[in-house]
Amino acid sequence: MSHGNRFLFRNGVVLPAADTPSVAAFLEAHPGAYTTTRTHNNGTELLFWERHLDRLSNSFKLLLNHNPKLLSKTPNFELSNRAMTWDAAIRSLVDDSMRKAMPFVVNGRRFGEEMAITALLSGNSENLDLSEGGFDEEKTSEGLDLYLHVGRYVLPVFGLDENAARLAVVGHGRDFANAKYSDWVRLRKPLEKLRPPSVTELLLSNDGERILEGCLTNFFVVCRKEKDQDSNTFGQNELPNLRSIEIQTAPLSDGVLPGVIRQVIIDTCLKIGIPFREVAPSWSKRELWIEAFITNSLRILQHVETIQAPNEWNSFVSNTWEEITWVEKRFEDCPGKITSLLQKAIMDEAAVEAFSVTSFHQR
Repeated sequence: MSHGNRFLFRNGVVLPAADTPSVAAFLEAHPGAYTTTRTHNNGTELLFWERHLDRLSNSFKLLLNHNPKLLSKTPNFELSNRAMTWDAAIRSLVDDSMRKAMPFVVNGRRFGEEMAITALLSGNSENLDLSEGGFDEEKTSEGLDLYLHVGRYVLPVFGLDENAARLAVVGHGRDFANAKYSDWVRLRKPLEKLRPPSVTELLLSNDGERILEGCLTNFFVVCRKEKDQDSNTFGQNELPNLRSIEIQTAPLSDGVLPGVIRQVIIDTCLKIGIPFREVAPSWSKRELWIEAFITNSLRILQHVETIQAPNEWNSFVSNTWEEITWVEKRFEDCPGKITSLLQKAIMDEAAVEAFSVTSFHQR
């Protein structure tokens, strides 16, 4: 009942193999709020699972209150927006589906494989008479579909040259970025014509100067403070003076996704004393950047080798990548010392917050 090591469940029921698309095709076909994580430690644990449940619930409530058309194919979709009701209801839906799905997936997984798991909440009001009495807490499952898409994930080895990210700044920031919703898969497609062949991720900016995030990732730079421009004269095995550098990433108020790993990075920097500032990295100050990395819940943290941007910001409006003159920023020592330190610290935190897959068997 799988297609190329992929499984698709709807409300805990596995769908036929022929109905198991890629995760991108699945998200494009189903509106809703979603979150994606993966297993860890030979498929025995879920990475930052509690944080993902919170993000899924928050995204759903934001869409329900402010943009419900992104939740359902049903016109004028509407349900109760009581926060306490939805937090409990969503957790119950996800737990029930995971309890039914995970034993099935674990039995079909080969030893050593990790699995990517996407949970999507989509509105389904076909079985609800919304004109008579509105939403009933006892009928939550009739107003929502909880999909689980599970697929094999090949984990890239951190630090290898061939696994470095190569980025290009190509397009404007997303609308309603504070919620994670599936329609973004469709909306970002036009940007693909601007992707140079070697580029692995596309960055977003509204003005060509302040870099917001990637299409699939949050974006960070390790930046020398301007008054300490000569502070990067450290040895190959030495960390830079932490007082002379800071990590920068765009604030949520600029219109970026509140990524799960983004928050783990912030928490980790505060914990171990790395200066951190929520400000969009400025392309014009790229000579101050000594490292860069991107994050999401599959790759966790990926070091950046190159970033390129159009020489003229407006040149990409109607062009393809071949017609654009690119300016490139290259990082020589990859991954950098701060990037490597953070990657280890995040995986240590992942072990602290580990959620055992067997927990679903016991509920």
